[in-house]
Formats: sequence, C-alpha cells, structure tokens
Amino acid sequence: MKKFWTYTECYVKELYEQLAIFSPEQLNLKAIAKKLDIKIFYWEEKSQAIIYDTMSAIFIDLRNSLERQWQDFCHELAHVLLHIGIQDKLPQMYIEYQEHKANQFMYHAAIPTFMLDNLDSTSYTAIKIAAVFGVELEFAQHRLDHYIAQQHQFNMPIWNT
Repeated sequence: MKKFWTYTECYVKELYEQLAIFSPEQLNLKAIAKKLDIKIFYWEEKSQAIIYDTMSAIFIDLRNSLERQWQDFCHELAHVLLHIGIQDKLPQMYIEYQEHKANQFMYHAAIPTFMLDNLDSTSYTAIKIAAVFGVELEFAQHRLDHYIAQQHQFNMPIWNT
C-alpha cells in the first residue's frame, strides 16, 4: 500500500535520519540538541527558544514532567529549525501562524510517522504510544487520532467518475 506523507512528516524523517535516529529509544532531547548544536537550559519559566546570531538555545521549564519537557522541546525545536524573527516584533497573525506550525511539528517530532508505521498495528493504543515515545497520555491520544484519521483519508477508494 502506498503511503502519503505531509511535508512535515518527510522533513522530520529526513532530519532524524541525518541525525542517525531511527527508533523511539533514540528520541532524547539532550542528544538531539547536541547533534544540532542547540544549547539546552532548564529554568522555572515557560519553555521557549532563542536564536541569537549563530547560537540557538532552548529553555525548558523544569517544573514540568519529563514527558512535557520532551513535548516542549519538540515545539521549541520547530522555532529553531523553521522560523525567523523576534516574535515580539512580528504581526500577531504571523505569531499565531508560527505557533500553529510549531504545534504541528511538535506532534510529528515527538511521535514520528515513520516510527509509528514501523510499530505493530496492534500497538496503536494511546497508553502504549505514550510509553514508547515518552509523551503524556493526552498528547499520545491526539497524535494517534490524527495518525488514524490520516490513514483512513489516504486509504479511501478512488472512484472513477
């Protein structure tokens, strides 16, 4: 069966392949940051990314669970890899666009489609996915719902008219 992937899914797969990341066990924010030369700092504020000159840094809220820290890292990673500009100086609509794209990227970076495709389909439960990918249960359920909907969308029969 032919698989159809979005641009984001392809980008994440290519990024992880370049970093020699092929399985969920290798998804580690410190290792990924090191390979991408991104500094990681922990603090007691909301997670955020900063790009200054040639340095990129992601600040992770240490008050959050490890699962939430991983999810935040994936969101902030999108800003580092895909976005430009200081959000305080951007139009509100563009900030909302960047946040939407970062959230979309976050789900695919934390639970990559190519890794989901490699799981036994009987493993498709939110509890199993949360455990395998180190994410919160609600996050896993959202990603799983999206993944299943996408599979159904692209596996619909094509009718000749």
